[in-house]
Formats: sequence, structure tokens, C-alpha cells
Amino acid sequence: MDEERSGIMNIQLAARVMVALAGVLPGTAFAQGAWTPGSEIIGQPIQVTTNGVTNSVTLSPGGQAQILTPGGAAVVGSWTAANGQLCLNNGTAQECWPYNGPFQAGQPLTLTSSCNATSTWLAQATNQPPPVQGQKGERGR
Repeated sequence: MDEERSGIMNIQLAARVMVALAGVLPGTAFAQGAWTPGSEIIGQPIQVTTNGVTNSVTLSPGGQAQILTPGGAAVVGSWTAANGQLCLNNGTAQECWPYNGPFQAGQPLTLTSSCNATSTWLAQATNQPPPVQGQKGERGR
């Protein structure tokens, strides 16, 4: 294999690795501060598409959740985010998805749940990270 083709293959491999890491580590803004799982999406509607059906999920403080179906029905439930999992409970069933970093507005994430269903999650907007306590300016003040 000539040097030029080898270089192109290495660039393609590096690009695939970066895309894969972007899906696993979706946020860097929160990574610099203290990220609390769920804090970036509390109160923000998230579009969750599974098997071609899109529901709007809104997580509220205190663990309450509301799921709006395409037909306009509202399902009240609860949510938790711990141990790398985001879980929704509708009172009769619980489903969990991998959740290792903050959602980024406008960036869809395709995740496979504990029920082996593949869903695409899309946050239209996210909350800003809280300021880091004790962070000093550029001159140490």
C-alpha cells in the first residue's frame, strides 16, 4: 500500500473514532464543571423517537416526568439519572438508557434501552452549566 492511501485510511479511521466518541461523550461544556446528571435538560422538552413514533419528554425537578404522545395524551411518570443510566418510569414499567454525559442542544443521540429498543433523543435546548465555585479570573483574582 502506498503512503498516500495509508494516510487516507488513517484519517478515515481517526474520523470514525471521533464520531464514536462524540456519541459516548456528548458534552464537554459540563465536563469542565461539576455536571449533575439531568441538570442540562430539566424543564427542556426532549424529542424521543422509537420505532418511528416521536414522543416529547419533559423532566422536572424532583424526579417528575411528563411524556406527551403524538396524539396529545399526557403520561405522568418519574425519572432518575444515576450510575450512567437515565431511567423513565410510567407507573407500570421502567426503561433505562445509557447516560454518561450531558445532552447537547440540536445533537441527536441514538441509544439502546434496557428493553433493547433503539431510540433517538433530541434536546432542542439545554440549560447552561452552573458556574464553577471558586473559579478565578485569568490573573488569579
